[in-house]
Amino acid sequence: MDTASSQPIRVLIVDDHRVLTELLTSALSMSERVTVVGSVGTAIDGVRQVASLRPDVVLLDYDLPDGDGVSVVSAIIEASPGVRVLMLTSYTDPVVLSEAMEAGCSGFITKRNGASEILAAVLAVASDETPVSPDMVRALVAKNSVGLGSDLTAREIEVLRIAAKGLSNKEIAAELYLSVNTVRNHMQHVLNKLGAHSKLEATAIATRIGILRR
Repeated sequence: MDTASSQPIRVLIVDDHRVLTELLTSALSMSERVTVVGSVGTAIDGVRQVASLRPDVVLLDYDLPDGDGVSVVSAIIEASPGVRVLMLTSYTDPVVLSEAMEAGCSGFITKRNGASEILAAVLAVASDETPVSPDMVRALVAKNSVGLGSDLTAREIEVLRIAAKGLSNKEIAAELYLSVNTVRNHMQHVLNKLGAHSKLEATAIATRIGILRR
């Protein structure tokens, strides 16, 4: 989605904490770039509203009364292909992040972040970026940061830098004049060397330890 468009980003909030939902709605609505089209408190209502309202971004709580947010991500994406899911949680466990990313989330932010940071994350996922809360990135890197990424080749870093923009393997291959299989192999090497499970996790780790600034 082009956030420079005159059309505001349509956001659906899926969170059962009424006070938090009201605060998020108020905070996000202060930006002319965002319109909160609705809020619901359960996973099943979230899927229904996504199919009905077709939001651009779903701000999805990890803990819901009828299941965890991760389990409903695929249903949300199926209900409206192209929707971006931004996971909101109080957890910083790297396992939670990995599960969210593998499920198809476009970004991840913790409830420790302020309203301005959550707004920035909403704008980022709408622009095909992959925001990850600093709390979570610190937890990921803390697992094994010494020498992490030092064995990445220049080509692997280049592939990761382009992937961080949200491009698919096919699009990366076209930009670098490589085969899709070659790009896929480079990306797998990146994941292995960074101990990551997905492009999003690799991007988060690489950004934190400065690899993408090389």
